[in-house]
Amino acid sequence: MKKFNFRKVMDGLTASSPGGSIGGGSGGGSGAGGGSVHPGGTAGAAGTPREEVQETLTSDYFQICKTVRHGFPYLPTALAFDPVQKILAIGTRTGAIRILGRPGVDCYCQHESGAAVLQLQFLINEGALVSASADDALHLWNLRQKRPAILHSLKFNRERITYCHLPFQSKWLYVGTERGNTHIVNIESFILSGYVIMWNKAIELSTKTHPGPVVHLSDSPRDEGKLLIGYENGTVVFWDLRSKRADLRAYYDEAIHSVAWHHEGKQFMCSHSDGSLTLWNLKSPNRPFQTTIPHGKIQRDGKKPESCKPILKVEYKTCKNSEPFVIFSGGLSYDKACRRPSLTIMHGKAITVLEMDHPIVDFLTLCETPYPNEFQEPYAVVVLLEKDLIVVDLTQSNFPIFENPYPIDIHESPVTCTEYFADCPPDLIPVLYSVGAKHKKQGYSNKEWPISGGAWNLGAQTYPEIIITGHADGSVKFWDASAITLQMLYKLKTSKVFEKQKVGEGKATAEIVEEDPFAVQMMYWCPESRIFCVAGVSAYVVVYRFSKHEVNTEIASLEVRLQYEVEDIITPEPEIIPPFPDASSQLPSLKSLSGSTNTVACEGTMKDSIPCLSVKTRPVRMPPGYQADLVIQLVWVDGEPPQQITSLAVNSAYGLVAFGNCNGLAVVDFMQKTVLLSMGTLDLYGSSDPYQRQPRSPRKSRQFAADNFCMRGLSNFYPDLTKRIRTSYQSLTELSDSPVSLELERCKSPTSDHVNGHCTSPTSQSCSSGKRLSSADVSKANRRGPGRPPFRKAQSAACMEISLPVTTEENRENSFSRSRSSSVSSIDRDSKEAITALYFMESFARKNDSAVSPCLWVGTGLGMVLILSLNLPASDDLRQSEPVMVSPSGKILTLKGAVLTFACLDCMGTLTHPPYEVWRDPHSADDGEKTRKRKLVMHSPSSSQDMGDHQFAVICSEKQAKVFSLPSQTCLYVHNITETSFLLRADVVTLCNSVCLACFCANGHIMTLSLPSLRPLLDVNYLPVTDMRIARTFCFTNEGQALYLSSPTEIQRLTYSQEMCDNLQDMLGDLFTPVETPEAQNRGFLKGLFGGSGQAFDREELFGEATAGKASRSLAQHIPGSGGIEGVRGAAGGVIGDLTRARIALDERGQKLGELDERTASMMASAEAFSKHAHEVMLKYKDKKWYQF
Repeated sequence: MKKFNFRKVMDGLTASSPGGSIGGGSGGGSGAGGGSVHPGGTAGAAGTPREEVQETLTSDYFQICKTVRHGFPYLPTALAFDPVQKILAIGTRTGAIRILGRPGVDCYCQHESGAAVLQLQFLINEGALVSASADDALHLWNLRQKRPAILHSLKFNRERITYCHLPFQSKWLYVGTERGNTHIVNIESFILSGYVIMWNKAIELSTKTHPGPVVHLSDSPRDEGKLLIGYENGTVVFWDLRSKRADLRAYYDEAIHSVAWHHEGKQFMCSHSDGSLTLWNLKSPNRPFQTTIPHGKIQRDGKKPESCKPILKVEYKTCKNSEPFVIFSGGLSYDKACRRPSLTIMHGKAITVLEMDHPIVDFLTLCETPYPNEFQEPYAVVVLLEKDLIVVDLTQSNFPIFENPYPIDIHESPVTCTEYFADCPPDLIPVLYSVGAKHKKQGYSNKEWPISGGAWNLGAQTYPEIIITGHADGSVKFWDASAITLQMLYKLKTSKVFEKQKVGEGKATAEIVEEDPFAVQMMYWCPESRIFCVAGVSAYVVVYRFSKHEVNTEIASLEVRLQYEVEDIITPEPEIIPPFPDASSQLPSLKSLSGSTNTVACEGTMKDSIPCLSVKTRPVRMPPGYQADLVIQLVWVDGEPPQQITSLAVNSAYGLVAFGNCNGLAVVDFMQKTVLLSMGTLDLYGSSDPYQRQPRSPRKSRQFAADNFCMRGLSNFYPDLTKRIRTSYQSLTELSDSPVSLELERCKSPTSDHVNGHCTSPTSQSCSSGKRLSSADVSKANRRGPGRPPFRKAQSAACMEISLPVTTEENRENSFSRSRSSSVSSIDRDSKEAITALYFMESFARKNDSAVSPCLWVGTGLGMVLILSLNLPASDDLRQSEPVMVSPSGKILTLKGAVLTFACLDCMGTLTHPPYEVWRDPHSADDGEKTRKRKLVMHSPSSSQDMGDHQFAVICSEKQAKVFSLPSQTCLYVHNITETSFLLRADVVTLCNSVCLACFCANGHIMTLSLPSLRPLLDVNYLPVTDMRIARTFCFTNEGQALYLSSPTEIQRLTYSQEMCDNLQDMLGDLFTPVETPEAQNRGFLKGLFGGSGQAFDREELFGEATAGKASRSLAQHIPGSGGIEGVRGAAGGVIGDLTRARIALDERGQKLGELDERTASMMASAEAFSKHAHEVMLKYKDKKWYQF
């Protein structure tokens, strides 16, 4: 491919003389597509002596694998519980299964087909689970390994599965189908038995209608040889498995939803579609001996109570010392339409209705015994809701709920952004927990969480990890994520700094977001100094400090004007202006101008200098934890709303916060509470503007853009999406040939030194107020020529349209929105060059610098990198009074695509962290003057001799990564990461005491590059970006860890470290632990004699191939799974796999030996009894003759 010089192309098109700064600014590296780009290679500039940095990372250090999934299972459909192992399984609509035990035991597995899970059945205390899925397949999962695998699958071809039942301690699974037939599957071999209960044999011959699908199957608690079959139309058949005929049939005129047995096996209860419960006796099946509509109103004239909503499920559980429990979901009266979904508990004459926040998917009653023919003694109810999991304590009369130890409330408000910190200071977790524990809710059950199965230990990983999630309601949650667990530490509500918008207020609102105006867009946290900063969707930034003491204080706030002001507008030629018959009707808040150039708009309707939200002005009580120190809000400018923030950085040592959007950059001193800098992106360049923007006609401008910029970012990969963006943009502004692009064009002379004149004096009025001094008096008067339509608001709406359809809660440096903003900039040549990355560090600001100094690195959506020099007061005493000076250095570096991230390495290739202030409590009462003094940690040595003569600056954009040598600003290494896609996230992370660049690409690839040489170390096609949620929440952290939101309710963690993959088996919890099955109660001689009892051998004899024959091959297809020992061999390699296999084999051997011991002991006892009896007989008849017998 022919390479060309970017600057020459621009110079030729614009017919302007090249600026002298761009060549120096780019150093040894050229612009996009420049001659020095060597993919994966080096581009050392001549005459730059440098030592080769010893890199320790190789590709052997990297491997991708999922570690654990946290949160609530998304779109749940099924529920099962093992009463002996005490583990819970939840199936979902996406084919996932989550298995939960004691805190720390949390396993995720997925059906390959992705079909919804219809039903789950545990093989109680066997370490196995059967799942029935919507594609009419049955699967047997082996839970005796840490990552469950499928042992067998059985795919039904001609019938649809509707219900399954596996009796306790049986190896025969009953499967009901949509046609009304019942099939039987051997669990050990997963082969279909030839024994089938056909629907036409089950119902009476005189019945002409089909009974409908099988909705219930269960064997009688009294006799295992009898099977109860419930059909949808209200028919119940009691089938004798031995004689292959129906013992009795019961009919009801309402559809059946579920059936439940009394433990004695003489009665059963049905729930129906009219909200009724019917109780049947086997001795008189002609009609139910009791019918109730629990929530139906009793009619005055003695008629049947009115119908209610269907009772979807009922459970009938008996107690030895009290009345039985009848628990059901649904069944509420139709006239209470607004009532929430409810679970009703009937205990004796008491009826308790528990209202739920979400619809009920399923529920299970937890009982003391696994045997269906004993008193059940229920102690809890597990209720699976659409978005929650609740466990109700039945042992207390007020039915309190258990406090849930699982992190299933991640989605309490939708997650809008995430940050992940591994290996953070160890004191943070207990400190955050101590302030968070004070807000715990009361009123929970005082009993232990009943789902307590499995085993879990800490494993080898010991470093602390913290995950932070930002939410749509403005809340921020801090989670302890150490050792692949998740526990909430602390919740911060950022919306509390603002006044609530009262509903129905007549005043015009200044909000730019109607829904979720407090949504967290991005977060920045310094764990060492405990400074926390949040950027919200309504264009504000809040700086928080951490304190252990409660304080009552006013919240300081600043307002910043960050809008690109336009000067020297040239009125376009009349023939180019398209007709706008009724411009004012489209934009009611602005009026058309017709006359004097001094008229701008009607002052009564123009919003100007108004923030989107109102900060509380009264003193606010702030509890211990994070307390708001400063609120910075962008304001409306001349009727144009502030644009959302696209980048954010804070530095505690400098006391500065910087943020940018598609208009420009603002730098605020949060110690002195002053605005230091507020200027448009193009003004930051000054005379160094690489594009040499000059006045030109809009037609020429547009043609240039279309020919040479070609919709950056998204355009190359998603043309349809680009077309939609372009269309929505133009439909809002009629941009094609309108003067809007000219109005927003930067038209000042490229030689004027506007930037330096504006910015170097932070004490001047222009900087502190955020207005441009040079244009403050003229810009309003000269903004529009006579008769020009007022399109400023339309322009801002277009920008909103471009950033918002992706998501209103964009994450930090969201590549999708950056690509859009950059493509808009490039097409229409306006001022919308977004600030996409910011980084404070001790660096060389200029080529001739001999020592490092505080700097702010700024990256834009067009791949430009600017360095701002920060001049801080020399001593700590002067920091509160002397102004901080911010001055652009005039140097520009260039990359392809929007800039994503910065990092700095010292001359040895070690990551240099930005300086920070050691945390001290701002409201501590007993601190003396000595401890109040700021203590700064400067990672970089103060003199350049100590740190060598140079450092490396690592810059990564959405297309490529570059490493520059400072202070020479020579490009040492370039790596073109992707040509056909673009990066969504890039982070410089530490791994194995070394450092690398980790990247996540929109095409699903995860890549790592060595530093500083940018050698590719890993490139795995891991995850296609099917959802903006993944792009918005994906983040890397140290020690080879990463995470993203895999669904709206779940966080998926993964590792790209080979060492962690190797140790993962030790860190995961055990789902199966050897537990003895409780013994059945002694039923007594008479009950055993007359109660009837079908033994296991009966089933074998009935359903086995010898008696029942083989099932039709076309009915179901057996598919061997990858589970068992083979699955373990595949899942775990090396010594760990051998140990796992040995452990499973030992478990099985131990179990068999135990059974053998029992049999041997039984045989010995019977042999001794026989010997004794024989000896007695011998003694009795010893001396008798044969004729005496």
